Amino acid sequence: MGGSFLLFSYLLSVFASLPSFTVVKADSDLARPSFTPINRDLYHSSDDLIEQIKSLVHRHPDKLTVETIKARNKGYTSELTVVTYCQSRKETDDKSKFRILLSFGQHGRELITSELALRILSILSEEQFLPKMDRASLNGTLENVVIKVVPMENLNGRKLVEAGNLCERRNGRGVDLNRNWSVDWGKKEKDYDPYEENPGIAPFSEPETQIMRKLAISFDPHIWVNVHSGMEALFMPYDHKNRTPDGLPSQRMRLLLEELNNAHCHKRCMIGSGGGSVGYLAHGTATDYMYDVVRVPMSFTFEIYGDNTATLKDCFRMFNPVDHTTFKRVLNDWSAAFFTIFKLGPHQIDVHSKAAVSSMDKWVSIDEYFDGYLMGRRNRYGKKMEVLEVGMQEIRTYFRLFLLSSVLLLFMFCSRISKTGRQIVSAIPI
Repeated sequence: MGGSFLLFSYLLSVFASLPSFTVVKADSDLARPSFTPINRDLYHSSDDLIEQIKSLVHRHPDKLTVETIKARNKGYTSELTVVTYCQSRKETDDKSKFRILLSFGQHGRELITSELALRILSILSEEQFLPKMDRASLNGTLENVVIKVVPMENLNGRKLVEAGNLCERRNGRGVDLNRNWSVDWGKKEKDYDPYEENPGIAPFSEPETQIMRKLAISFDPHIWVNVHSGMEALFMPYDHKNRTPDGLPSQRMRLLLEELNNAHCHKRCMIGSGGGSVGYLAHGTATDYMYDVVRVPMSFTFEIYGDNTATLKDCFRMFNPVDHTTFKRVLNDWSAAFFTIFKLGPHQIDVHSKAAVSSMDKWVSIDEYFDGYLMGRRNRYGKKMEVLEVGMQEIRTYFRLFLLSSVLLLFMFCSRISKTGRQIVSAIPI
């Protein structure tokens, strides 16, 4: 005990003899935050950004329309704002036009992506302009195009980020929306991180992905782009395996991505499949679903910014530019990239090519049908529909049993006919 006291007294005397500036420096280090906060001079709040977009639509009703879609699952509610651009509002459902679906803000911490959505909509409305692009050129590019923009897919997750959880990428109940789709859903790699990649209890368990699936199937786009941040990359399918699709579709996608990389990414962007390029496989992603199930000819994931010098805990800096110069450059470069897509996309794909897909490819499973039905009814009737979920699950089970029993009965009937036929033939005298 006495030895401990002497040691303590010695250390105290040594500490007291240190220069005063050393103590001040230690205090300043303790007071300095270990992360970069949201720069409110650059970034809108989620509420303000949605309000800005709605005001933009209100000022340009000849080109833009907006709808808010809500869904609910087991007490958890989400809503998505969807903006549609078309030079003639009467033609927004015209299937002869080239259709593009863009999603931003799927991960809450990636604020820069939603800012890019606002910039693109501002250019589409002609309140802002890209350098070296005049109005005549813009109108000519967009004459036969319909564009749907989801500016903030993960509003609930974004709210958590704004409340101080700057590393949150999941939705409001802890599910990664880019792992909640049905293509190769639920598979976990050796480095699986439940905080980062929680796929949910089942494919499309989350209202956000339910809304996006229904939107994609009904809109039937020619191009899909899921916009993220964290690096600079232009990804095509697949995310869940280390290869790209075969044949002409893959070649077309790669050619377009190479054009974007050369013209707008200053040749810095990684190009290839998400699963083959990023260093890990991702299962249950939106882009793989769009390509394999919705049959979108060009399905992409764009990573528009990343700071690889930031620490793992400094999430805002890692995923978002923090100075005005970089912020402006990212928005200008990637806005221009999207307008290149709007210009080149219709020349890469025949507008009627999707209609050539066989009817067999357009079939959906009974699970897909019932999930879509439940979502639509729940959106219309709210809580009342939740009590029917168990019943609908029972109907699915009985429907499967009915199909199985029908097949078995048909097999037995054909077998009996076959045996009867052989007996009759053998009884005929020669």
